[in-house]
Amino acid sequence: MKQFRHIRAYYSGWILPIVDFLILWPILLYMKRKTATALELRFLGDKKAIEKDIRHGAFFMTNHRDIVMDAAWLTFLLRTRYFIHPFFGIGNNLFGKWWIEHLVRFLRAFVVIRNGGFRNQVTNATTLSQYIRHLRKHHKSIWLAQREGRAKDGNDITQPGVLKMLTIEAHDFVESIKELNICPVCISYEYDPCDYLKAREMQLKRDNSKWRKSRKDDLVSMAVGIKGHKGRIVYRLTPSINHAIDKALDNHPKLRESSRNEQIQFVCDVVDHQIHSAEEIYDRGEKFDQYIQSRIDIIHLSQKDTDFLREKLYEMYNNPVENHKKALASEC
Repeated sequence: MKQFRHIRAYYSGWILPIVDFLILWPILLYMKRKTATALELRFLGDKKAIEKDIRHGAFFMTNHRDIVMDAAWLTFLLRTRYFIHPFFGIGNNLFGKWWIEHLVRFLRAFVVIRNGGFRNQVTNATTLSQYIRHLRKHHKSIWLAQREGRAKDGNDITQPGVLKMLTIEAHDFVESIKELNICPVCISYEYDPCDYLKAREMQLKRDNSKWRKSRKDDLVSMAVGIKGHKGRIVYRLTPSINHAIDKALDNHPKLRESSRNEQIQFVCDVVDHQIHSAEEIYDRGEKFDQYIQSRIDIIHLSQKDTDFLREKLYEMYNNPVENHKKALASEC
């Protein structure tokens, strides 16, 4: 474990249950009452089969909606129903204060290092992949988002780089992926409390290609995501992708002989299809137009492009619906 000491979750022993009972659980219960009208765990397909997939540990790969709450709500739901407390990845760019890193590592977070030159990035990716393999070897459950950073436009697409990192030392990509037991999970918020911040960021990037978020921007997004109203929240578990991979290999044996990039893209497509199929579709009613206008009103920009902001806000809510329709149509 020495090679992982700078990224690994701390061995918490008796500390984690105490922190859960005295701090984390009361906070999450309070947040659930204050920011959500409902929080549900649902299933796509055979519930018993999915529960069998996750019984001995699973790699939960989700779409990315919120910096903090995506992993927090999943942990809350899994711990409540199955007494599973997954390890989860968090980027070191989010540690605004020195104590934040130590706190989250006590809560089973491992560090994803996102800075450094190319050589350091390769070394960091290799170490992270080895640590994740170490956890899975011991049947530990893990959460990791399907992409680096949130999907600002609501278009949830798995980044090939995530799968490349996970299999960076693999000789047989297909078998290496199957060893992880990836179970895609779709996170659906009725309302995204950070939607106006995402729209603002998109205009800033459009107007200035050199604009970059500051650490303060990340901290603001974290605070808004934690405290903001989300309406109904649904986490929908889907089966392990191993079933889809085995079926594809039976129908297309040459898949195993295809290039690494083709295999990676195939697995990305499988993860995306299951997440899109599991999307919860909300009927937000006739007042949704008023809601969009209220979000535009609180965006502060010196040269606010109202039409652009409105377009992007509608887009981030419409893209999950369109992806869901395409996923269902592809099954017909």
